[in-house]
Amino acid sequence: MFGFCADPDTLGNVAWMACYLTTGKHMAIYLSVGTVLLLLAITAPAALAFGFAGASAARSRILPLSWLGRGYIAVVRGVPDIAFFLFFVIALDQFFEWIRHEVKCPDWDQPIRQGNDFVVCAEAKLPLGNAAQWVHETYGFFLAVLTFAIVFGAFAANVLYGAMRAVPRAQMETAEAYGMSPRQCYWRILVPQMWVYALPGLSNLWMVLIKATPLLFLLGVEDIVYWARELGGAKTARFTDYPHGDWRMWYFLALLVFYLLFTRVSEIVLDRIMKRLTHGQATSGGEAQRNAA
Repeated sequence: MFGFCADPDTLGNVAWMACYLTTGKHMAIYLSVGTVLLLLAITAPAALAFGFAGASAARSRILPLSWLGRGYIAVVRGVPDIAFFLFFVIALDQFFEWIRHEVKCPDWDQPIRQGNDFVVCAEAKLPLGNAAQWVHETYGFFLAVLTFAIVFGAFAANVLYGAMRAVPRAQMETAEAYGMSPRQCYWRILVPQMWVYALPGLSNLWMVLIKATPLLFLLGVEDIVYWARELGGAKTARFTDYPHGDWRMWYFLALLVFYLLFTRVSEIVLDRIMKRLTHGQATSGGEAQRNAA
């Protein structure tokens, strides 16, 4: 990046480090920070949507729908996350390709399952073999986001389901006494009031989601952990202009600082949201605010 970086062998320590930290591969690790932030920005509302749907289904009076919601919560929460992360990426990929295969190749006369192989026509492949590299990377990132949303959506559903049950029953009975329909009671009374009970659990879930972002590395996405391991490993002059020993400890220390700062900022923001939500509410937080005033 700098003009004096043309000959690394003539640089002093500070200049050498400045050139080393601005190489093309280091730009990749800086961009991977954006990948992590983008994952969180998309996954958080998506997981919340899955969670809200799961919690609503779990408390439904329609028995099959209630079983579906409770089963979704129980199954995903009861299996190790890593198993679901590795399973969903493969399952979703094959599911999407199977749908495209049925649409694009209706005359296919061979079985899709051939032993341990999953074989679809070339037109149904996702992404296509001649697609650009960014298409492959975007598709992999999309699968990762959907997997995160499904898994963490189950935990969000459990939190929201408990929050719905925490809303005082007297509130619902009063709304019914005023002639509100069950749908009106749900959207006007239950949903607005449940967030104050759900936020502590959702805050913890947000912290867990932040800590789970390194799983992108296991899903084949070149995230910040991938580049930290790649760049921190020992390099010799034969393979790079900036040889160094095993610096992985320093790279992972930088990751530690990054995640600690990120979670600290999250705690401050969530604390302010909690204070705003509990203002005037008949909860322990609301009582503490009234006593302080």
